[in-house]
Amino acid sequence: MAAALAFAQPGQPAPAQPSLSMIDPNLKAKLPAGLVGVGIEQRLDQQVPLNLMFRDEAGRPVPLSQFFHGKPVLLAPVYFRCPMLCTQILSGIASALKAVSFNPGQDFEVVAFSFDPKDTAETASSKKEMYLKRYGRANTTNGWHFLTGEETSIQALTQAIGFHYKYDAEHDQFAHASGVMLLTPEGRLSRYFYGVEYAPRDLRLGLVEASANKIGTAVDEALLFCFHYDPATGKYGAIAIDVLRLTGAAFALIGGAFLVIAWRRDWRLGRQNLGRAG
Repeated sequence: MAAALAFAQPGQPAPAQPSLSMIDPNLKAKLPAGLVGVGIEQRLDQQVPLNLMFRDEAGRPVPLSQFFHGKPVLLAPVYFRCPMLCTQILSGIASALKAVSFNPGQDFEVVAFSFDPKDTAETASSKKEMYLKRYGRANTTNGWHFLTGEETSIQALTQAIGFHYKYDAEHDQFAHASGVMLLTPEGRLSRYFYGVEYAPRDLRLGLVEASANKIGTAVDEALLFCFHYDPATGKYGAIAIDVLRLTGAAFALIGGAFLVIAWRRDWRLGRQNLGRAG
């Protein structure tokens, strides 16, 4: 119960769980009214409406389609006035991407959009400056985008990605879950990652898959044979490793058996030759 409450409590980090909708329905019924329905519902392979209008960090109106031009997109639903959790989400993105060799603006786009219509372009601009400084990689400014928008666009986008939240009027905060999404260059939902810390390997493999292998190396493609995305956990797991180990062990046993057979055959031939020589 405590874990479920922490999942969407305003200003508190959420455990890496997909959604409150996946929790036992008996437990869900016991949640406070302000938390019922809060969570992330996966909409894998669903199309996001790219005609939605937002404002960038300079206050200019931009269609969402502007960020989908042949590259995968890392999408972060946050709000910029958030006292803690959203800061941790954005910090987690910056930290994880430091360990990924792909460059925002060149290989993919980072789009953080606020689901709080009270957020302003000025706040978005200051957030962008903060996380660019934290990320610290030169020539990637044009790959980071911090958007604000009207309630209609916000609702349409959050519904499309399955992101459910509630406003807490008493504290002027939002109850929400923590997670980010990867989208294909065409705007289809490819991967969900939960929590506030993201494994660089997961982000890298997710970006490779979302791009349909248009970015990445042969090593990345090989890794995708060994690591598979698990929607239930939002992580890549080494499911195929056990199969590879089993296959390797089988080959070793078969090879060993052939060696034993060959050794015994050679030993018998050797004894026969000795008998004839005697």
